[in-house]
Amino acid sequence: MTRASDRFEGTSNYIATDDLKVAVNAAVALERPLLIKGEPGTGKTVLAYEMAWALDAPLITWHVKSTTKAHQGLYEYDAVSRLRDSQLGEERVHDVRNYLKKGKLWEAFTSPVRPVLLIDEIDKADIEFPNDLLQELDRMEFYVHETDETIRAERRPVVVITSNNEKELPDAFLRRCFFHYIRFPDAETMKAIVEVHFPGIKPRLVSEALKTFYEIRDTPGLKKKPSTSELLDWLKLLMVDDVDPEVLREKSPGKLIPPLHGALLKNEQDVHLFERLAFLARREGSRPGL
Repeated sequence: MTRASDRFEGTSNYIATDDLKVAVNAAVALERPLLIKGEPGTGKTVLAYEMAWALDAPLITWHVKSTTKAHQGLYEYDAVSRLRDSQLGEERVHDVRNYLKKGKLWEAFTSPVRPVLLIDEIDKADIEFPNDLLQELDRMEFYVHETDETIRAERRPVVVITSNNEKELPDAFLRRCFFHYIRFPDAETMKAIVEVHFPGIKPRLVSEALKTFYEIRDTPGLKKKPSTSELLDWLKLLMVDDVDPEVLREKSPGKLIPPLHGALLKNEQDVHLFERLAFLARREGSRPGL
């Protein structure tokens, strides 16, 4: 796909639905952060990478952890190193800038080209984390006390914020974002996604694999539904082992658990669930007259 300078239409590596394209372009036009939610594995993080490629923009990534603090996105002042250097008589101690570590927002604000700034999994941090970034993301500037200067964005970066819905985000933060929820792909969209990752894959294998995949996702009591990325892993293993599509079609009581199921079922509760279903199916099938 040819890169565009101001519109996102998806890429050759990323299948974007029409409503997702609208959301991305609306956020860019409004110069608002794009808040993306959805199940894990639905391509929220990858979206920022593909947006940067499509918009021909540099990508700056800030992966949030449970210990991440908002000020780390601005800058950090290493007072301990400066004290140590002063005791050693180092010349660099006279310039405080030598002890300022620029954060991802500083990088984005001072980038010579409008970047895409990804704030990934914002809901992993403390509940106050989004509120602590309100002013900086709204005004696109912040004050550095140590140097008595204001770092201001000459052009607002394209901000993409992802969330797995682990915590509710504050209303004041939500008001400043353009929101989009990535729905789990339907079968047709999933076929297109598979084709992007495995060009020329056998249609029958894809068809049977998708039937099995969605049946697993629809199983009542499943603790963790398999995601798109796990489907792709499973398909890769099926191709490596040259699994016949007929094996996936087999629905006898002993074959309820799909081959190489470790790519799809990621905890013992779900494996036990399918084992119980297989046991019940065998017991029902063994009754006289059935």
